[in-house]
Amino acid sequence: MANEQKKIFPIDYTKREFGGIREELMEIAERFYPDNFQDFSEASFGSMMLDAAAYVGDQLSLYLDYNVNESFLDTAYQYSNILRHGRVLGYKDQGRPSTYGQVALFVMVPASTTGVGPDSRYTPILKRGSRFLSQNGLSFVLLENVDFSNPKYPIVVAQSDSSTSSPTQFAIKAYGNVVSGYFTQKEISVGPYERFLRVKLAASNVSEIISVTDSEGNEYFEVDYLAQDIIYKEIANANFRNDNTPSVIKPVLVSRKFIVERDRNNAYLQFGSGKAGESEIVADPQRVALDVFGKDYVSDTTFDPSRLSKNENFGTVPSNTTLTVVYRVTNPLNSNVAVGALNQTANILLQFDNRPTLVDAKVRNIQSTLEVINETPIVGDVSNPTSGEIKRRIFDTFPTQNRAVTQADYENLVYRMPSKYGSVKRVSTQKDPDSLKRNLNMYVISENQYGKLTKTNATIKNNIKTWLNQYRMINDTLDILDPYVVNLGVDFVVKAQAGADKFDVLNKCINALAARYNQGFFIGEPFYISEIYEELKKVNGVLDVVKVKINNKVGGNYADTSLDINKNLSPDGSYLVVPKNVIVEIKFPPNDIRGKIK
Repeated sequence: MANEQKKIFPIDYTKREFGGIREELMEIAERFYPDNFQDFSEASFGSMMLDAAAYVGDQLSLYLDYNVNESFLDTAYQYSNILRHGRVLGYKDQGRPSTYGQVALFVMVPASTTGVGPDSRYTPILKRGSRFLSQNGLSFVLLENVDFSNPKYPIVVAQSDSSTSSPTQFAIKAYGNVVSGYFTQKEISVGPYERFLRVKLAASNVSEIISVTDSEGNEYFEVDYLAQDIIYKEIANANFRNDNTPSVIKPVLVSRKFIVERDRNNAYLQFGSGKAGESEIVADPQRVALDVFGKDYVSDTTFDPSRLSKNENFGTVPSNTTLTVVYRVTNPLNSNVAVGALNQTANILLQFDNRPTLVDAKVRNIQSTLEVINETPIVGDVSNPTSGEIKRRIFDTFPTQNRAVTQADYENLVYRMPSKYGSVKRVSTQKDPDSLKRNLNMYVISENQYGKLTKTNATIKNNIKTWLNQYRMINDTLDILDPYVVNLGVDFVVKAQAGADKFDVLNKCINALAARYNQGFFIGEPFYISEIYEELKKVNGVLDVVKVKINNKVGGNYADTSLDINKNLSPDGSYLVVPKNVIVEIKFPPNDIRGKIK
């Protein structure tokens, strides 16, 4: 019996899409099976089999590429997978950004019996959680109590007696900080004990969790990670009158805790694995650092001062109870507000000392006179970060390790600041060239209600300073400054292909450039003219790009900053060199991007 010759199939492993796989299968069938299959027309059975095999191969290639790409942060595309990689590297998503600002508050208080000033008994305290509305219905919440009796607030005569000219009403002006959104709560039923219970909040746009309590009155505290046992609580200061400090921050050991995890649209409460009633062993720091256990030597041991509990269950899990979750929800739309637009009261919480002794009619009148207005725009980053921006923040989060040493560390920490304290659109940190010490200049910029660049208000800057103090090096000094905004315009000339509708091609060119620069620029980022050529060449109907010119828009609705375009061009003219304290912007794309077509 003659030995059959073994067939060797020349397989091309570079063919991975449907057309390539089918073509390769066709060549193999024609070469090695000429007697079995001869009809490969589109309606034949052989063509159907080739299509089916090529289809399966194409599907396998697609899912293989998808799984491999989503396994690495560099190549991941799906938003939830990017956040998952970020959690592994220590990045914590802050959710939908909130806008943060300051409002002026006015109230009228009856005059005292002497007529010299307002009656101190009727001077109210506006409580945290009071709600205000803008002209277009956006909601804002007061973040701290505002005491109108504070002597630093100005007082003027509002009304006088017509016959005696004696003051009858005094107007007091105070200031308070507000954040976008409103408080709401939800009750969630929890069944039997479950290890690492995960509870989903049905509401979207959840910015922060205010409190979590169960039906037995136990309170659960939010921590950065479940192994963390220490939180810092605000305790009323009994010595307030002497040291003028209303509260004291004290470390507290807690066993009932949770962390907040997020995806693109939802927020989750993640609990640990401990059962209620288990012993909570508080460790002695000396014993934690010196676990010798009878040995005649001491190995190098580590001690984390933030972990004083030896309970390895990561906190107590609620079971057979009802959780009451109070949280703040941001506005579903743009929360930025122009000057004077926040001018309505919705839910006012006033507190009076010795309330039972006061006249009800006067109290109601005081509440009806309360007015609010924002004297400065309430601005911040009004858009969710894109996948690319999230990746950049994750890459910068891992090397920071909760300390600020390099310039990139400071920038990353500002982006990581909780959204309830406000947010900025762009930030850049540079070493001060005029300083002999470790002085840094941090430039921050925000967006207004129209999505255009505007100066960051003082409230957000103060929050940034406070936020960075816990991370910065002890000998670093930091100045938070406003960068210069340079508005640019683009003029171009393109040549259309024969037979193309020139007006349609020109419109496509302008729309393509507007979309290209929709995300904006970073502070100090060069403006590449070569990218304009590249973008215009991609437009269907464009034969060639003849000329591109950029110009500086100054005055009127534009910024007042001037930049000499010719002196700041690169030697080859391919990009515009932008100073480190400048950010460029194409403010009005329909007007600032102009073109001609030949």
